[in-house]
Amino acid sequence: MPESHLRRRAALRTSLRERGLDALLVTDLRNLRYLTGFTGSNGALLLDAEDEAGSTFCTDGRYQQQAGEQVPELALVVDRASALALAAGAGTRRRVGFESQHVTVDALDALAETARPAEFVRAPHLVEALRLIKDDTEVEALRMACAAADRALADLVEQGGLRPGRTEREVARDLEGRMLDHGASGPAFASIVAAGANSAVPHHRPTDAVLAAGDLVKLDFGALVEGYHSDMTRTLVLGNPADWQREVYDLVAAAQAAGRAALRPGAQVRAVDAAARGVIEDAGRGEQFVHGLGHGVGLEIHEAPSLAKTGEGTLSAGMAVTVEPGVYLPGLGGVRIEDTLVVRDTGPELLTLTTKQLVVV
Repeated sequence: MPESHLRRRAALRTSLRERGLDALLVTDLRNLRYLTGFTGSNGALLLDAEDEAGSTFCTDGRYQQQAGEQVPELALVVDRASALALAAGAGTRRRVGFESQHVTVDALDALAETARPAEFVRAPHLVEALRLIKDDTEVEALRMACAAADRALADLVEQGGLRPGRTEREVARDLEGRMLDHGASGPAFASIVAAGANSAVPHHRPTDAVLAAGDLVKLDFGALVEGYHSDMTRTLVLGNPADWQREVYDLVAAAQAAGRAALRPGAQVRAVDAAARGVIEDAGRGEQFVHGLGHGVGLEIHEAPSLAKTGEGTLSAGMAVTVEPGVYLPGLGGVRIEDTLVVRDTGPELLTLTTKQLVVV
């Protein structure tokens, strides 16, 4: 992993030099983890635009030993006020970038006063731009996170965890516990378990609603492994499905297949959304698909790019994204099918491997 961090910091230095910056103060903890591997709750990095020797990492005394183990290649400063301590050490640098999408106005005032005469310059999303393209280490972490979720769902179904009489909350707790059993450090986000009419609510939170025979059960969940998030939705049915349930399920499955097929380098993100959305619109259910098709996933559960009508930009090989169309019939039920995939030159790599056939429990 340290070699990956060295490559990432080298790529960021190139970005800094292209923008005429002498250094970048990194304060977002996810970006800090991406660049150094540090997993503590307080830290900052002053990345010199020229070389490693001029760069400094800072954290407080609680994490001094951890920093020595996780970031041994960088000079270490121990101070509770990590960002301010590094700003005070800006030295003769003229232009220091800061993560303006994360730093508050008050924090900027304090940094600028501490760093005089260095000038702090807005430099948003420089690290996030690098994070768009996942390297092999990141994809492997995503692959493990997806595998933990796949195995947890398989266990849940095979061992009778989805059955009439259980509540949505009971199923959610059961599913999250099984992800831990399969190597996750935690759930990637608060799991969605939505049964019956609740499945028509896209982001329904589990309640004490009781699963019943004939219900569609929508499960949207993911595992967290080495800081990386998986994201998957499967919709199952308890007992023999009604005709309308099969019709909606088959429609969403066809739209999801179209969206997956559209994932290729150079594709406009809007065009990927349109490929799936068009299938649903052609069936007269366009108004019942009420959200974007998908999003990037990695150190955050929702990252760029956005696969949506309003999305901007194109896909590149190495991007990790979700494809998750849905059709929702208020008061009746809904279906969503979601996978996590990596864009590849030879076609998308599927990381969530649970079947997309309608599972009847």
